Amino acid sequence: MKATQPAVSACNHVASDVSRRSFLQWSAVASVALACPILTEPLLAARGKHPGEGGVMIDSNENPLGPCSAARDALVAILPQGGRYLDGMTDDLTRTLAAVEGLKPEQVAIYPGSSAPLHYAVLAFTSAQRSYVTADPGYEAGMHAAQYSGARVVKTPLTRGDAHDVTAMLTSAPDAGLFYVCSPNNPTGTLTPHEQIAMLVEKKPKDAIVVVDEAYIHFSDAPSVLDMVKAGKDVVVLRTFSKLYGMAGLRCGAAIGRPDLLEKIAPFGGWNAMPITAVVAASASLKDANLIAERKRINTMNRQTTFDWLERQGYAHTASHSNCFMVETHRPAKDVIAAMARLNVYIGRVWPAVPTQVRVSVGTAPEMVAFQEAFHKVMSGSTVSRAYPESTPFKAFLGGLDGQQHPALRDIIVI
Repeated sequence: MKATQPAVSACNHVASDVSRRSFLQWSAVASVALACPILTEPLLAARGKHPGEGGVMIDSNENPLGPCSAARDALVAILPQGGRYLDGMTDDLTRTLAAVEGLKPEQVAIYPGSSAPLHYAVLAFTSAQRSYVTADPGYEAGMHAAQYSGARVVKTPLTRGDAHDVTAMLTSAPDAGLFYVCSPNNPTGTLTPHEQIAMLVEKKPKDAIVVVDEAYIHFSDAPSVLDMVKAGKDVVVLRTFSKLYGMAGLRCGAAIGRPDLLEKIAPFGGWNAMPITAVVAASASLKDANLIAERKRINTMNRQTTFDWLERQGYAHTASHSNCFMVETHRPAKDVIAAMARLNVYIGRVWPAVPTQVRVSVGTAPEMVAFQEAFHKVMSGSTVSRAYPESTPFKAFLGGLDGQQHPALRDIIVI
């Protein structure tokens, strides 16, 4: 018995060292994650105040239809149990989403929206030695997260057809850790062909991943890249219930990928119990067989009616397949945004790459008529000064709304 004591002691010592290292690694991950606030569409829009009565909010790519009837019924039914965590319901949603998409449950991770797993993926797969690569203009949240991982940010202009320039993305960053593709793209609403994304996945650096943001995929007829996940590729797909499903305020989304990739992302999120209201509403929405087709029809109709009006008036716009689009104003976009706000119509923010274009979200038919009326008044008259407040929570990052970069982003490469 005495002879075995040193071996046991050594074993305990090794276990202690492993536990200590694991704790230190977890602590390091947790500290980085806590330091990195999650930027979402409304925060990036820097909506500093509530619109006035009757205000038209077409600035944050929300769905004005809100949750479907089945989701609303599920919300009412779950409220009496609001005092419980009921984590098992998240497992039910995981299984439901996996079944709908022909996936395995272990390939799906549920989050409060899709911006959270985007931030965590950037923290997990980029660093001072591994760049973050994105399109310009594109959704900015990943660039924000890259500041906290210390990654070089590489922005590549869209092609003439407003798709991601995959060749430029590959050649500009041989040290890439993460390539971010949003298709349909935010803010342009345009698509990047499936075969181009497949080429990016095949030609990327071996240790890099491709994150494909499909927040707006249900508004389009484009094929998903979930086939690449099923094939075991280095791809993570982001989905959200904030857009077509009308659940922006409820916060529910998912990261979809190989289990080993999801495991690398997970620690940055810590333990975050999902709101049971969001979970049951999302599950109910997935079970509504007609929801996607009907809402896509409504969005397409309102978008096309607006496009027809813009074209009659001589205004160029992006060929959107989403619930947002860009309009060329031939004047500083910040002034147009401010003037529209004076008329109680709130449209999207400024992208420095296209300083004379404004982003417009697709609202209801009456909201789009209100947009047309306000836009005509603004464009046919003089504009006013910036209407947004001088101080917003994320002005330091955004550099205000005048297109000036914050010093923390001075190392961004534009090619």
